Amino acid sequence: MDVRDWLGRVRVSGFVVIMLGLVVLGTFVLVPSVGTYMDQRQQIQALESAVKIGQSEVEDLQMQRDRWSDPAYIRTQARERLGYTFPGEVVYLIDNDLPASATPQEQDDVSGDVGQTRTDWMAQLVRSVTASGAAQVAVPTIGVPDPTPAPDARAP
Repeated sequence: MDVRDWLGRVRVSGFVVIMLGLVVLGTFVLVPSVGTYMDQRQQIQALESAVKIGQSEVEDLQMQRDRWSDPAYIRTQARERLGYTFPGEVVYLIDNDLPASATPQEQDDVSGDVGQTRTDWMAQLVRSVTASGAAQVAVPTIGVPDPTPAPDARAP
């Protein structure tokens, strides 16, 4: 019984027990507050980055406001966006300025004669309608209005 002999020789003083208790108690007290501190630091960093983004947006808006206070810019925008002109100016509107290679060409007819198929179109129609009614919806219906009509309040 080597372990019992060893434990019998170990002497623990009251000071060591008190210090060990204080270390354990300090650990239990400090660990949650350190976690809270780390969470708060992360929140502060996130808010600081949000403030920087907001400041850059404010600077962009101020630049736009300064640009719109310039009469030359307003005149240019009115000419480009709205097509305004000064009295006496002649405006030429070019309707089709694309090169001939970029314009869509008319397609030739696929066939000169009418073809006729020997299928039962009514059976095809019924199969198509029943297949479409049995199909599952592949698109989520979030934000899509309900296709069923609302009940009419005037109906008896």
